[in-house]
Amino acid sequence: MKGGRQAKILELISKHEINTQGELTKRLREEGYDATQATVSRDIKELNLIKLQVNGKLRYAEAVNMENSGYSSRLKSIFKDSVLSFDRAQNIVVLKTMPGLAQAAASAVDGMKIDTLAGVVAGDDTAFLLFYDNDEAEAFIHETQKMFI
Repeated sequence: MKGGRQAKILELISKHEINTQGELTKRLREEGYDATQATVSRDIKELNLIKLQVNGKLRYAEAVNMENSGYSSRLKSIFKDSVLSFDRAQNIVVLKTMPGLAQAAASAVDGMKIDTLAGVVAGDDTAFLLFYDNDEAEAFIHETQKMFI
């Protein structure tokens, strides 16, 4: 039942612009799933859904996890659409994003499964990426610059 409901959630967010948990709960009920908003909230967390800005509105989207290191076009798109600027201070990369999108950018970076990335911390419009060493942070900056050219 849970697996079916979560599969339906993924289907719904891929077909419709769903902005709130209430809207997602309503659509699930229309599809025959008896789900409360608390259940939907847990499902969103378990599915690692993110909010992505599309046409000026935030909507639920599936975060992509990659098995191999490298950058998928979807993650690049999420990253590129949310980041305004980036800079490096030794082994830390600072991302400045549009308001409310730092977590989307950070989630995209996490999904890239970069082995040399120690961790990510995101606020509202700023994210800090901590690399294991300065050279790896510089390599990330170099790859990021290519995305924005």
